[in-house]
Amino acid sequence: MGGQPDLGRADLLTMLAELTAKPAAEVPDRIGSMELAWLVHLVEQRYERRLDLTDDELAGIRTVDDALVVFRASLTAAADG
Repeated sequence: MGGQPDLGRADLLTMLAELTAKPAAEVPDRIGSMELAWLVHLVEQRYERRLDLTDDELAGIRTVDDALVVFRASLTAAADG
């Protein structure tokens, strides 16, 4: 199951909307530690695998786009490894 995961920005915004009880269009781009933990949890559930993220990777996630890049890389690495 190699290749790019089907995770997109809209998916992450929808996940954050569940947490914040706001429409996805109103979810802010910046994410804090609680939002990040929520996203990691939901992505791990969705893909049924653990995201093995380093402290540096986690510290570098400040926006939805940052999370998307890191999550896609981790999911692709897990699928290829």
